[in-house]
Amino acid sequence: MINKDRLAETFRLLVGIDSVSKEEAAVCCEIREILKSIGAKTVVDEAGDRTGSNTGNLIVKFDGNRLDESLQIEPLLFNAHMDTVEPGRGINAVLRDGDFTSSGSTILGADDKSAIAVLLETMRTLQEKDLLHCPIEIVFTICEEIGLLGAKNLDYSLITAKRGYALDATDTEGIVTRAPALNRLKFKIHGKDAHAGANPEDGINAIAIASRAIAGLNIGRIDSETTCNIGTIEGGIAVNIVPNLVTVNGEVRSHNAEKLDKITNDIVLSFKNVVENYTNSSEDKLPYLEVFVDKEFLSTNIAVDHPVVLLAQKAAANLGIKMVAKTTGGCSDANIFFEKGIITGVLGTGMHDMHTVRESIRLDDMVKTAELLLEIIRLHSSGIKD
Repeated sequence: MINKDRLAETFRLLVGIDSVSKEEAAVCCEIREILKSIGAKTVVDEAGDRTGSNTGNLIVKFDGNRLDESLQIEPLLFNAHMDTVEPGRGINAVLRDGDFTSSGSTILGADDKSAIAVLLETMRTLQEKDLLHCPIEIVFTICEEIGLLGAKNLDYSLITAKRGYALDATDTEGIVTRAPALNRLKFKIHGKDAHAGANPEDGINAIAIASRAIAGLNIGRIDSETTCNIGTIEGGIAVNIVPNLVTVNGEVRSHNAEKLDKITNDIVLSFKNVVENYTNSSEDKLPYLEVFVDKEFLSTNIAVDHPVVLLAQKAAANLGIKMVAKTTGGCSDANIFFEKGIITGVLGTGMHDMHTVRESIRLDDMVKTAELLLEIIRLHSSGIKD
C-alpha cells in the first residue's frame, strides 16, 4: 500500500533542503505545502520568536472520516523534528542497494527527516486510499537538537490529543517508554591574569582550578540509570597569560530523580570545594565560582500496559513484528510532551550513526515504519481495544 518510490523521493527532497537548528523555514514551507495539498489544516506557531529560529513549529491537523460517533475516537498525535545538526548543509543523499547515505562530507539528515518522510507518505496513503482514520494531529518541531526548544515553546493550546507517537529512534521493532531526566550544568571560575613568564605567581590559573575539580569527578556511566559528562571547557586568551576565566559545561542524566539530584550536587560540591580551598593571600577575593544548574526536562516513564504501548504492539503483531518496550539514555520531544500530559511513545525509523557523516538508513525500514503507522491508525480509528 505504501508507495516506496515516492517515499524515497520525498526523503531525498527533504534532506536536500538545509535546515540546521534555527534555520528550518525552508523545509517547514515544503512540508506545509505538501500537506495542504492533501487537505490538511496547518498553522505555524510563534516558537520561532522565542527560540531565535526563522520559523515556528508546524502544527498539522486532519479531521477524522467516517467514524462511528458513538465510539468517541480520540485524536492521535504524531511528532518529528525539522532541524538537523552540522555538518548539515548541501546534503546529497545517495541510494545504493536499498541504503541511503550522504556523499560522505555531511550528515544524511535521517534524524529526523526519515520520520518526516514517513509521516508524509502515511498521510498521502490515507487520503489517496480513502482509508478510515481518526482525527490526527502532527507536530513538526524546530530546534530539537539544541535542547528540545521547539517542544518547550510549542503553543499547546493548539493540541487536543492526549497520546501519540514521536518518530525519533533507531529500532523499528521497539517503542521507547523510558527516557531520563536531564540537568545541564555550567561553571564559571574567575581567577586572576598575569604574565605567565614574568610573574606567574601573581596570577590565579582558572583552568588549573577547573582541572582539579574535574579530576575529582566520576564521569561517564554511573550506574544502569545514570550518566554524567563534562562536555566543553572554554578559557584562556594566550599561552603566555595566566587565564583568569574558564567556563565548564556538563550534564547529568538519570531515570531516578534522587540519583539525578545527588550526582548534580556532588559535581557542584567538587567545584565549590576546590575553589574554596584554594590558598590565596591577596585581598581580591579570588578565585570565585559561579554555578548554573538548568533542569532541562523530567524523565519519561510510560507503563508497559499503557494503551499507547499496547496499541503499537498490537499493530506490530498484525504485521508479524514483535514490538518491545525499551529504555533509552537519550531524549526527544516526547520528554516534553510527557510533562504536558501527552503520553508519547517513541518509535524508530531505522536510522543509524546519527550526527555523523556515516549516518545511514534503509529504505525498507522507512516503508516498515509507515506500514506500522497505518496499522496503528486503523486499529485506533476502528475503536479496537488496545
